[in-house]
Amino acid sequence: MSKIAIFFGPLKGAVNRVADKVKDAIGEEKVEMVPVKDATVADLEKYDKIIFGISTVGKETWHATYNNVDWAKFLPEIGKTNYEGKKLAIFGLGDHVTYAATFVDHIGLLAKELMANGGTLAGKVPADDYEFDESEAVEDGKFLGLPVDEDFEPELTDERVKNWIEQIRPEFGF
Repeated sequence: MSKIAIFFGPLKGAVNRVADKVKDAIGEEKVEMVPVKDATVADLEKYDKIIFGISTVGKETWHATYNNVDWAKFLPEIGKTNYEGKKLAIFGLGDHVTYAATFVDHIGLLAKELMANGGTLAGKVPADDYEFDESEAVEDGKFLGLPVDEDFEPELTDERVKNWIEQIRPEFGF
């Protein structure tokens, strides 16, 4: 069985903690952790099963070049890969109180880029399980990945991760 890659960033923060929870729920021996800080297209192409863990980024950072933000450095690499036939899923961190009008927009931005390059996503989550005003990550009443709010709902993270892992398990084959 091929390993599942978890591409995540930044290191040593909330995304890293949630990525570790995802890894533990899948089984450490089945996962390869790949920090996006120095990841490349070649790293993406090595894996047939990829979970992305993304921090909050806005539209302004998607196509911009920032040298000090892990995802801003990695985002341009996403569009250089064909994702046809790969198993893909996304979890993203957001703040549903302070940023209720743009809650986890970064999941939507990443998902749309992956789908534009042949990707199909597993792990869509019903939006009505969350409180927020608007999000670019919602399509047909579902988030295009797992939203996690470590700022205002950290007590829900473990259960959300557990349920999400069970949801994607059949497609990822672990």
